[in-house]
Amino acid sequence: MISRIFFGILLLPITFILNSHFRGGTITWRPLNNTPSGGTITFLIRQRYSWRRSAAMCTDATIAALGYVGDVSLVVCVSGSCGYWTNNMYTNTHCTDFNINLDVSSGEKYAVQTYPMNVSLSIGFLSCCWFGDLTKGANGQWNVVNQINSFLRPDGYINTSPVAVTLPIIYKETYIQHVHVVQISDFDSDVLKCRWSTAFSNVNGYDECADVCSGVSGAQLLEENCTLVFTLTTAAIYSAVALQIEDFYNSAATTPMSSVPLQFLFYGYGNPGGCSTPSAIIGNRPNRACIGTPIGSNVTEYVIVQVYCAGKTIIDFITSTPVGMTKSAILNPSPGIYQLILSWVPTADQLGPQGFCAGAIDNTQIQSNQWCITFLVGFDSPDIIRPQLVQGSASPIGTIFQYHSTFSIQTTRSVSRPTRNYTFISFYDSTTKTLVQKFDCGWAPEVTYTGLTTIVKFTTPPWIPGHFYYVTFDSGVASGTDFCHPESAPVTDPTFWTFNIWDPALSSTTTTTTTPFTTVTVTTRPTSTTTINTLLTTTGIVITSTSPSRTTTSTTSTTTSVTTATTTTKVTVTTPSTVAVIYATNMEDLCKQPILILTVAGMAVMAPVHILVMYAAFTKFSNMFNTRKQQVRLRHQNRLRNLNCK
Repeated sequence: MISRIFFGILLLPITFILNSHFRGGTITWRPLNNTPSGGTITFLIRQRYSWRRSAAMCTDATIAALGYVGDVSLVVCVSGSCGYWTNNMYTNTHCTDFNINLDVSSGEKYAVQTYPMNVSLSIGFLSCCWFGDLTKGANGQWNVVNQINSFLRPDGYINTSPVAVTLPIIYKETYIQHVHVVQISDFDSDVLKCRWSTAFSNVNGYDECADVCSGVSGAQLLEENCTLVFTLTTAAIYSAVALQIEDFYNSAATTPMSSVPLQFLFYGYGNPGGCSTPSAIIGNRPNRACIGTPIGSNVTEYVIVQVYCAGKTIIDFITSTPVGMTKSAILNPSPGIYQLILSWVPTADQLGPQGFCAGAIDNTQIQSNQWCITFLVGFDSPDIIRPQLVQGSASPIGTIFQYHSTFSIQTTRSVSRPTRNYTFISFYDSTTKTLVQKFDCGWAPEVTYTGLTTIVKFTTPPWIPGHFYYVTFDSGVASGTDFCHPESAPVTDPTFWTFNIWDPALSSTTTTTTTPFTTVTVTTRPTSTTTINTLLTTTGIVITSTSPSRTTTSTTSTTTSVTTATTTTKVTVTTPSTVAVIYATNMEDLCKQPILILTVAGMAVMAPVHILVMYAAFTKFSNMFNTRKQQVRLRHQNRLRNLNCK
């Protein structure tokens, strides 16, 4: 007995240390087959939690070995059809991320569970304890509660829960109002809403937040887009956020089809003085981008950071990463620019949305705003097809007229208008190195989408004769039609789509003399005649040199009273032997006359033959089935029979 008491006393501080380590988490799920078959549904349940790293140690070696971190507790059923819950799902997860400075480790894992059709149950990870530096709920209990249901949706499928991604700890300056958008998505494209987790009167029928309900004092929540508006008032203290993300079949529905928990932390810091502008993650994908990612594909993405204060450098990142994704060392390719390279091969059990979040930390421990993107595993993003001369995917290319106003380009998949604003198609003057005009594809009426084609219509063409231009595309200019609208990759290459404006000064010259009625205008324009010209563009204008050859001759023009010497300049343009491009419609027109002739000739030959064959056939049928002739044949047969009998 004494030894047991002594051993228990030794365990008390260890238990306190290990239990004061929770940093938030989430539980989501999806059916392995959303088409009902048989009497049961198999679900893939995803858990993601964050911990104090000194209590849940994670290293690069742990991540590479798919090692586990966190509590080894059971997820329990708290309400609903709990008789179908099998208590075999544990809460330790494969480590995916860690940060030494912030003392945090994170991980996730998947588990398979099977339930009968038409049941609903709420499950939860219930334990203790949060840590002591909380504005509310210090050293308190946590409850992370999720509702699962196997009822058919109104469209006849099994539902998939929403997904929310976040960093476990987000740094914010105190006494400044902040607006923070939580990235949420739904595989079924349902109507999503956020609400605060509550202890009573909720769809889970259970306490959803334990000791951290309303953990951010005075915060407002915009439910429609899951946006938090808040001000932190205490430095060096954390505030816990506990939310439920729920999906509704349509805007008229009042009962959610699932309820997903999301819990994370804000950390307040005082004004650091001096240049306090936080660094920012600027691309190459925008915040909240959705990227199509086929299963088994090699994914490479860049997290690019801009530092705005002299003397500051990026020394660390805090991230939230899918299982299997690796991150490079921090790179510094140019002054003030830092980047992290992500590499990943998604697996079949990761089908659907997989989120990645990052925050850059500088050498003064200031964190950038959270930057999150969604990888849509199992789906492709549309690709913008590089234009080519003559029969390319874009129009126009090459040399065009000054007043050309309609531009179009094709993609590999059907596209729609992006769901985000500030997604631009930009036209640049490469002659003057300036931006001419850009269109926000999120709302601009000049940009339209139809099938595989994106069309831009200029109200007033801004082109300058003789100048060259190129076009760039932001990430998501071409957005797919699946789920979260997977985005096309950005195109910044100035040689991707180029064109130039025809300059009539290079192909026509006006010469005027001092003698009346001797003004002459000579215009020479290259045209297509008989042979193929590879320099023809989609406009049919030949690509010509910008430095045409010129010859000068002198002539003398004389009148009755005045002799005037006049110099006339002739422009000599070498016209290549060319031929007009034959498009598909032109080919159809050319073929119409021969086809008509062959059709008429064939009818002329076949009509008499057809008439003779039909006449012979009907004559034969008439003789075979004529009643009188049948009677005559019968009498003839009887007469022959009588003669033979005699």
